[in-house]
Amino acid sequence: ATEVAFAEVEKAVKHGLDKIKELIEAKVRPAVAQDGGDIIFHSFIEGIVFLELHGSCSGCPSSTLTLKQGIENMLKHYIPEVQSVEAV
Repeated sequence: ATEVAFAEVEKAVKHGLDKIKELIEAKVRPAVAQDGGDIIFHSFIEGIVFLELHGSCSGCPSSTLTLKQGIENMLKHYIPEVQSVEAV
């Protein structure tokens, strides 16, 4: 029974991970690219999504606002397991 439960948890985590990557690729990266930047998925650990900022996003004063109010809110809406988004 424990192996079955573990397999279910692993499956749910993989689904969440796939959904995070899909949302970033489909919704976030194209919007950020319009401003000359890029955001790349790094990892998802204990509810925290870690993203790499590149191009004009790197060092931009608005990047924190974009991460927290834009990307974090969207990911939380679609994926309840997401608790926070952080830049690496």
